[in-house]
Amino acid sequence: MSVSSLLKKKCYVNGKWISAKDGAVFVVTNPSTGEIVGEVPDMIEGDTNEAIAAADAAFQTWSQTTAKERCQILHKWNDLILKHKEELAEILTKEMGKPLKESMGEIGYGASFVDWFAEEARRVYGDVITTPAKGRKLFAFKQPVGVAGMITPWNFPHAMVTRKAGAALAAGCTVVLKPAEDTPFSALALCELGEQAGFPPGVLNVVTCSRPNAAKVGNAICTSPLVAKISFTGSTAVGKILLKTGASTVKKFSLELGGNAPFIVFDSADVDRAVAGLMVCKFRNSGQTCVCANRILVQENVYDSFVEKVVAAMKEQLHVGDGFDAKCTVGPLINQRAVEKVENHIKNALSNGGKLILGGKRHKLGGTFFEPTLISNATTDMLFCTEETFAPMAAIIKFKTEEEATRIANDTRSGLAGYFYSNDHQQIWRVADKINVGILGVNEGLVACVEGPFGGVKESGIGIEGSKYGIEDYLHIKYVCIGGL
Repeated sequence: MSVSSLLKKKCYVNGKWISAKDGAVFVVTNPSTGEIVGEVPDMIEGDTNEAIAAADAAFQTWSQTTAKERCQILHKWNDLILKHKEELAEILTKEMGKPLKESMGEIGYGASFVDWFAEEARRVYGDVITTPAKGRKLFAFKQPVGVAGMITPWNFPHAMVTRKAGAALAAGCTVVLKPAEDTPFSALALCELGEQAGFPPGVLNVVTCSRPNAAKVGNAICTSPLVAKISFTGSTAVGKILLKTGASTVKKFSLELGGNAPFIVFDSADVDRAVAGLMVCKFRNSGQTCVCANRILVQENVYDSFVEKVVAAMKEQLHVGDGFDAKCTVGPLINQRAVEKVENHIKNALSNGGKLILGGKRHKLGGTFFEPTLISNATTDMLFCTEETFAPMAAIIKFKTEEEATRIANDTRSGLAGYFYSNDHQQIWRVADKINVGILGVNEGLVACVEGPFGGVKESGIGIEGSKYGIEDYLHIKYVCIGGL
């Protein structure tokens, strides 16, 4: 199958490729070149409600399929994704800009969730409960919650669809999904492969819309009484709006929101390993990940050595360019707003005593390309400590004691991911217990995998994705008491 046959320019609702009712479209561009990737429908509330109605109708039969039947279709979907991984990766790089090698990695990562939840469908267990009275039997059954509304982000436009939809479909739910306006084509390509895999009409639906219409579509999903569950990955501010809006119909929520990850290097650490971990944790996807290192804390005795080694690694490993350039390891930022944000963070850091070591400005390639940036002498009162930078900028703070590092790490309303490096086993257990995050890497900078639960604490979210726990968010427990026995 060619890229052109997977590059769908209509929405997928009730098993059909459709336009918006009013015929409106919006343009998606390649952030690397500015070239038009294609046009997709600019849907609004009425279009969205039709998709929800289709999903609700399909739920009546999809929820009654056996786990084995759902497992088989999901496995076919996984096989098709892997069969067409090169075409899917090309689409991803075109619309999002990340290096093609990273896109290939994301396709494999995304497929792993479909494969995983295909098997988890067969492992949804209930309970037989001891009865307090004779002549009764008590049971707890797990059943699919219903229609799941999903809103996915632009930074992982393939894997965030499969991580959410894979769990929902395995549980017996149906899906209405709105992808980010910057990256709709990855989600639409997955619908094409889902149809080939055998999902019945209405089981998997994707509606697209422009940024001006995003609030309208999101509101329709959150307020519809036919939608039982919302899953959202994105900013904390938007997550709070969705949570408030969805409260009107008391929905079940999964929210994977913003992070502000600490990355701590203690004196006892293997500095070379810590540098390698930072490179993948900070600069993967051009720094545009919710779990990337945002506040880098290095203990005073290894600070100078760490900074020196990071400089060498950045010069050697980071190559800015178009995602299709084989040498590229850092692609463009997603849009001009992202460029302006990192410029503001750099300006703020330098005006407050930070020292610019590398980068610091827009790249000579123009557009939204930005130079990988390193700042030393950073302090906790700088703007990057309170906001996700979401760009290839690393600012390094010096600390003296373990207590100081853990205090700084926890001094945020975010709590998604954190990392620290230490070879002191007692310290490892102490710090792992103290850092208040949902995901913690110890001597590892890349921790996400299908087997591990992914979710945050505090204002970084609600619920878990991936792992054996991920399917639970799409199930509810029904208690059954049978008497007169």
